[in-house]
Amino acid sequence: MTLGDVAGLIAAIAFVLLVGFLAVPLWKLGRVLDEARVSIRTVTDHSVPILDEAAGTVASANSQLIKVDTITTSAAQVSENVSALTGLYAATLGGPLVKVAAFSYAVRRAFGRAAGGATSGAAGKHAGTADTL
Repeated sequence: MTLGDVAGLIAAIAFVLLVGFLAVPLWKLGRVLDEARVSIRTVTDHSVPILDEAAGTVASANSQLIKVDTITTSAAQVSENVSALTGLYAATLGGPLVKVAAFSYAVRRAFGRAAGGATSGAAGKHAGTADTL
């Protein structure tokens, strides 16, 4: 064997060792990538049903919101009707009721003064308290 053959043999052995050292990390990297692929597949398999359920929940919530909107619209209409009825009541009965109350007060006060002026003593005092009630 010549010196060139020994150098070639040493270079070949060094190359084999280098390939061996590089093969181990590449082998481990391959296993890590396989585990990552399995994990991603598992996450995907579990997330698809969750997304389907979320879509169903959103659709159900939208239908409930439509019902709530209908109820809110009806409540607003009822409120408007009650307001209109209150205005109608005030216009038709409120004015005359105030006038009747004022008239009855005036009549009661007039009778109280007439009764208070004709009587004296305790009866007059009693008639005066009737005015304040």
